[in-house]
Amino acid sequence: MSRTLPEPSVDDLDLTAILGALADPARRTMMTAMYRGPEPFDCSANTWCADLDITPPTVSHHFRMLREAGLTRTVVEGRGRTITVRREDLEKRFPGLLSAVLGRD
Repeated sequence: MSRTLPEPSVDDLDLTAILGALADPARRTMMTAMYRGPEPFDCSANTWCADLDITPPTVSHHFRMLREAGLTRTVVEGRGRTITVRREDLEKRFPGLLSAVLGRD
């Protein structure tokens, strides 16, 4: 059985929270990779630790910050997690924001 972790609704997406989450270079790097890459994204901490020179708890923190800002959706299935970019929701609330900040698809 899967469950989706809490995230803001489309109407509650806040530009200040989104830009604040993307202000951190590590989170911006993670978000850009997810935005430009295939989904669902492998959220394994090991994938990011070497690339960003950060610890697994820090990777988890960054993923949580992206989710709480409304940029990503995290679905938990057993011990695994899949993360997707909330493209449609973000485009609906803030048209063109992701492509402006993270680059074109």
